Amino acid sequence: MNLTEFLHMGGYGFYVWTSYGISLLVLLVNIIVPARQKTKLLADIARKARRARSTS
Repeated sequence: MNLTEFLHMGGYGFYVWTSYGISLLVLLVNIIVPARQKTKLLADIARKARRARSTS
């Protein structure tokens, strides 16, 4: 079996590799989006805490 046959996968290569690609994309989104939201939330909390300390 050579690399071309492996990538072609008996005619199902497009479906298989597209499925792998979409799955990888979903996994990455499920990691990146919450991490960005956490960073934004922590920055917002810190900003509100600084504002509360400066007005007191």
